[in-house]
Amino acid sequence: MSTRKLSMTELGRLSTEEFRAAGKFPITVILDNIRSQNNTGSVFRTCDAFRAERLCLCGITATPPHREIHKTALGAEESVEWKYYNSAAQAILELKHSGYLIIALEQTTSSMPIQHYQIPEERKIALVFGNEVHGVDENVLNLADVCLEIPQFGTKHSINVSVAVGITLWEILRKLKKI
Repeated sequence: MSTRKLSMTELGRLSTEEFRAAGKFPITVILDNIRSQNNTGSVFRTCDAFRAERLCLCGITATPPHREIHKTALGAEESVEWKYYNSAAQAILELKHSGYLIIALEQTTSSMPIQHYQIPEERKIALVFGNEVHGVDENVLNLADVCLEIPQFGTKHSINVSVAVGITLWEILRKLKKI
C-alpha cells in the first residue's frame, strides 16, 4: 500500500476566526480542579477538534495565557470559548439555569457505562470531569443529573482526564449521529 499524509490545505481546517464563527455542538466541558496545565491544554485541543460550544475552567484549573497550556493546546486556547469559575458548582448552577443536562464522568454507585446511556437529542449537555487524583468532587456529583463511566479493564481505576474527555466527546457525538 502506498500512502501519504494529507496536507493542511487538503484537511480543510478552519482558521481561528472561521472556527469562532462556525456552529458548535451543544456541549460544554467543565474541568473541576484540574492540576496539570498540560491536561488543560489537551482538553482545549480536544474541544477544538470536536467543536464543543465552550470550556469551563473551575477552581485550581489554570487559565490562559499559560506556557504549559499553550504547549499542548497548540493555539486552541485562542479558538475555543472559555470561562473561569471559582467552583464547578458555580458553573453547573449557571448551566442548569440555562437548561443544560449535567453529566458527570465518574465511577459512582449510580453511574452507568457511557455506551448504554441514551443521549437526549434536544438538550444542551455539560460534561463534568474531575481532578486527576480525587475525581469529581462529591458536592459537584450531587448537582449532576446523571453519572456516566468509561468501562476499564486494567489494574488502574482511572483514565487520564484529557483522554477521558476525548473518549466522551467522541461517544456523545457518535450517539447524536454527528460523527
